[in-house]
Amino acid sequence: MYGPVLGIALAVGAVGQAWSAPVGDRHAVEASLALAEKAIALRSVAGPGNQTPQVAQLFRDALIAGGFAASDIAITPVGDTAYLIARWPGSDPSLKPLVISGHMDVVEAKAGDWTHDPFKAVIQKGFLLGRGATDMKLDDAIAIEALIGLKRAGYRPRRDVIIEFSGDEETAMATGAIIADKLSGAELVLNVDGANGVIDEKTGKPDYFAWEGGEKTYADYQMVVTNPGGHSSEPSPLNAIDEMAADLLRIQHYRFRPEINDLSRGYFLGAAQWESASIGAAMRAFAAEPTNEGAIETLSADPSFVGRIGTTCVVTEINGGHALNALPQRVTADINCRIFPGHPRAEILNELRQAAADPALTITDVTEGSVETPASPMREDVVRAIEHAVHGAYPGVAVFPSLGSGASDSMWFRSHGVPSYAVSPLFIKNSDSFMHGLNERTPVSSVGPALDIVAVLVTDLSR
Repeated sequence: MYGPVLGIALAVGAVGQAWSAPVGDRHAVEASLALAEKAIALRSVAGPGNQTPQVAQLFRDALIAGGFAASDIAITPVGDTAYLIARWPGSDPSLKPLVISGHMDVVEAKAGDWTHDPFKAVIQKGFLLGRGATDMKLDDAIAIEALIGLKRAGYRPRRDVIIEFSGDEETAMATGAIIADKLSGAELVLNVDGANGVIDEKTGKPDYFAWEGGEKTYADYQMVVTNPGGHSSEPSPLNAIDEMAADLLRIQHYRFRPEINDLSRGYFLGAAQWESASIGAAMRAFAAEPTNEGAIETLSADPSFVGRIGTTCVVTEINGGHALNALPQRVTADINCRIFPGHPRAEILNELRQAAADPALTITDVTEGSVETPASPMREDVVRAIEHAVHGAYPGVAVFPSLGSGASDSMWFRSHGVPSYAVSPLFIKNSDSFMHGLNERTPVSSVGPALDIVAVLVTDLSR
């Protein structure tokens, strides 16, 4: 029930001696699920009744029960939320710490839309169901229990191991920025957010693990067209709504330059074999030559891939007019962009202005809670540790890098020059992934191997 590596023995050198630690055993699996279920039951959603501080207290209690000193754990309130930082001291204080990163808040979920109450976790047909089952309270619980398992087994890291959880990653991301400021001297960050392992739709076996070494920059731009307006019985040749509509259509048809970097190239070459023949061929062709028009056309037509080949911008909100019988005086449209690494937001704003080709249009950067960052380096020690960890749990499974299309707390660390890597140890079918959606769920069989993956990553990178 708990996966192929239940009770795996991890041989790790510590302080000059070898020892074995059964990390992903039945007890650790059950403890992880129990902790995740308790966390899911706490409605850690921004706004009235936000229970993120209670999640922080739950995690603090679990860490203390697992051997962490209470003095090494701090919960800090911020508005209606909070963040947690816990430190496991290493034997060599001269070394920079290893950070394990997660978040405690979740996206809103309406019980009437789900098949069950999203804030009452259940295990059903081999899945843990509930808001946060994938993003990311189960990941949080696994990271906590993996560290507790190592601690109880007698492992002592050379460098400090810090586990931290932000409290508003799904909204303002303010606590993630605060945490990164406090931990700006870290060696590197392992962000366990989401699910990086993919299970085959037909065979049910693991296909590959795609860790992320970078992500696109989140940006919001507001476009405004104004007009004197007038009576609707006397239409003017210049109508603000018509003008904005034309501007939006020109932006819709604009194509940002397709791009590739080492991370996205590694993903295209690594994952191509699991896609359809046409998509796989396009991925390989684009990896070889990112100006290949045939490959660009094929990948751009698929929502799953258009965001992987460059910057994307799309209108998400529009508002205009003030009365049914009056000509519109003001129209606004909000454009959301996900910017390929290496481009400042001001550059993309100028491209949007040029694409709209309307001197009467004003565009303003209204982005909040985001920062531009380069991709993290493909460090040999990190790549080796990820491959070691994944292959220990799933021998022979393909492991390769990728570029994230969303935004995470990793960006705050990268803005301080601290490398951050998304390495959620969970494996899931693409068809079962409902992060931010209805009936979020994760297979219970992923938990045992996930515990072992985290344990190996920590031991490999904290020695």
